[in-house]
Amino acid sequence: MCADGQVASLPTATGSFLLGKWLQIPLQTVPLCSAVVDVAIQDYVADVASELIYQNKSPISTEVLFAFPLGPRMAIYSFQAHSEDAKVQAMLRDEAQQLHEATGGWENLEYLQDQSEYPGKVFACFLGTLSPGREMVVTLRYVQELPREPDGAAHFVLPPTLHPYTRHYAWNCLTSKLPYSLLLTASLQSPRGVANVQANFALTPLIYTAQDHSTAQVSLAGSPPSQHNLELLVYFGDPTAVGAVVEKGDPGAPPGSLLGDPMVLVTLAPSIPEAVPGQHRSGEFIFLLDTTFLEHAQESLLFLLKSLPLGCYFNIYCYGEASVGIFPQSVEYTQDNLTEAMRRIPSTGSSLGDTNLLGTLCSIYNNPRPRGHTRQLFIFMAALPPDKEAIAAEVCRHRNSHRCFSFCFSEDSAALAMALARETGGEATYVSSDNSMTVVVLKCLKQALKPAAEGVSLSWTLPRGLEVEVLGGTPESIFQGQHSLLYAQIHGQAQDPTVDKGVMTLQYSLDGQDVTHTIEFPLCPQGDGRLAGHRLAARCLLKRLLPEAASGSADEPRHRAVEISLTSGIICPFTSYVGVRTSQRVTWYRGPLALLPPRQSLIPCQIVELRGSSRVSSCHPVSIWVPPGWLTAVCESWLALRRLTHAIAALPQRGACSKACKPPPSSISSLKYVGPMEFVLRSPIFWPCSTEVFAECQELVALQNADGSWALSSGLASVLETDEAEIKGKMPGEVMEPSIWATVLAVAWLHRPDKCYQDLCELLEAKAVTWLCSRAVSQLDKCLEAANTLLGSSVKP
Repeated sequence: MCADGQVASLPTATGSFLLGKWLQIPLQTVPLCSAVVDVAIQDYVADVASELIYQNKSPISTEVLFAFPLGPRMAIYSFQAHSEDAKVQAMLRDEAQQLHEATGGWENLEYLQDQSEYPGKVFACFLGTLSPGREMVVTLRYVQELPREPDGAAHFVLPPTLHPYTRHYAWNCLTSKLPYSLLLTASLQSPRGVANVQANFALTPLIYTAQDHSTAQVSLAGSPPSQHNLELLVYFGDPTAVGAVVEKGDPGAPPGSLLGDPMVLVTLAPSIPEAVPGQHRSGEFIFLLDTTFLEHAQESLLFLLKSLPLGCYFNIYCYGEASVGIFPQSVEYTQDNLTEAMRRIPSTGSSLGDTNLLGTLCSIYNNPRPRGHTRQLFIFMAALPPDKEAIAAEVCRHRNSHRCFSFCFSEDSAALAMALARETGGEATYVSSDNSMTVVVLKCLKQALKPAAEGVSLSWTLPRGLEVEVLGGTPESIFQGQHSLLYAQIHGQAQDPTVDKGVMTLQYSLDGQDVTHTIEFPLCPQGDGRLAGHRLAARCLLKRLLPEAASGSADEPRHRAVEISLTSGIICPFTSYVGVRTSQRVTWYRGPLALLPPRQSLIPCQIVELRGSSRVSSCHPVSIWVPPGWLTAVCESWLALRRLTHAIAALPQRGACSKACKPPPSSISSLKYVGPMEFVLRSPIFWPCSTEVFAECQELVALQNADGSWALSSGLASVLETDEAEIKGKMPGEVMEPSIWATVLAVAWLHRPDKCYQDLCELLEAKAVTWLCSRAVSQLDKCLEAANTLLGSSVKP
């Protein structure tokens, strides 16, 4: 299978295959001849319609498979393909009524899933046999929520499937000319007006199609670049904290239905200033630790707890067969509570076994969060929990009330970690070594400490006879650098048709101050009839219905989800794709058989979850011809070899590791979405002596108080490698409080020459400096001078 979203093929002629340590049977790429792409962007929503023409340039017939990678905020709503011999159309069916025998031929699914370089979901559909020299025309339509850049621009990236450029074509590696043509057109719309468009490729001049500049068009000029993806940045009028676009419904849909009534696309993007590091900060921070990895997380947890700011709330849960919290509910971050938490951690998970993350999450969600404090979870997963679907559904149910930062220590739990973070606007990280984990966790904590707009609420003023329903609910908090895209549907009929405007008011709290933004928006719906907002609203509503429908407590949520899915074309867990293949009759035949209806058959077509691999793609891929009849046998042999390889590799480690201590992988990676099917696996560069530096920092951090200060003690003298009596003797006479002198020494020690503790101690140091500035501003100069002399550092005021 092609990881890059190409049409791949299996030759029908007899071929050969290769068995080795890792069995690789890549599929041959059917080359793209031309692509026509029409993009419609309204604010931060895009609808993409594409027509792709592929040609079999090999001398033999091939069975072709189309694979299209799906981004996390992308949904296909229409797919069909046709050749001279047949037409294939993807249709959604209620899974309860699906004919299971129609999806036969997927017995090699596990093999195909492992043949991708990148993990993620793809839409895959078998298209049948393509004769030599014949063409296959694929028509694909999808909708997508677009990221919002810090300057307010909507960021659109053309998927590699629609512009695969030269890295997918071995015969063009040494030339810049593409072997296919590309026609790209973008229609832009916003009630704030289209201000500007930037791209990493040549564009035609921006043409406005409305006098108020609310609509415009732009196109690709000349040939597309052959070395990178195509990206558009669309700038609208002055960025505002709240925006609204009203999209008209489908005239053919009944009034009151999801597609029939107008939809308001609401963008919430409050302006949140930067916070001063180390100051008091609101927030509720809850740490969930898998007991099987508890001993490895101890050091990281120490740095996490010591880095928390005064004024926040915190709690720690160790989950296993039962859920155990350090405290019954979150408590204020004080010295006494911090000391108690550190004392109780070693014994909390000693008697626990199998993971029960679901029960822990339910327990947390049942506890009310402290008033005015945004809830954020730090979830550490040593292995994939058995009830991953229920966990994802439970987090999705509460997605508007918190944010998740997920840390996984095994490859099989990476997908769940990514899902939890993506649903709540957090981050997911794949961690290996203990020292590396601390640095990455602290980077996430720094992200979590950014200020947020809290207590977010929306109110509406509409003409009498109209009412509004916000699908999916409103988030309770919006963090700095983030935005929220909501879908609100207007129901009813206005009693006074002369009133053509509505009013929307956004309210939230920022640093204890109430903020209000009010905008007017026209009630006259706009749109090109493609219903991009409606389809994405259906996707949002399906997510809200999923937890209740999956529980099986009632049939109504499931029936509602199936109805929304089938009418909007957006797949959900209760519907599935089926490919309907219709054989074409020859046009020249005019006999009696021509009156018979075309023969139809069902072919495999569904969303496939690719596991990914560590293989690196090259410009000249090796293609191995695989006869379809051998594929199942080869797949079984490959799986057996892989299990055997894993078992042999694990033998030397069984004596060195206990059952609870699973050896971590050899690298650390942050899973961050970049584009369809492409995840960046970031490997931070650490200092040469990270273990030694970490141990040095750990001793000092353990002595820091919750308010950021250090006490003058023998323990601190030991860390500083200086006699305690000498430390007391060098203390400036102006210093009235020994802890001020001790804290200055600790901060100066962190800045010794040839030492770098920035990644580990940035938050700790900021808290210490804040404490010093509040206590001893007039004494700092002399304290720093004495500390630099004693420790050989060079810290400036």
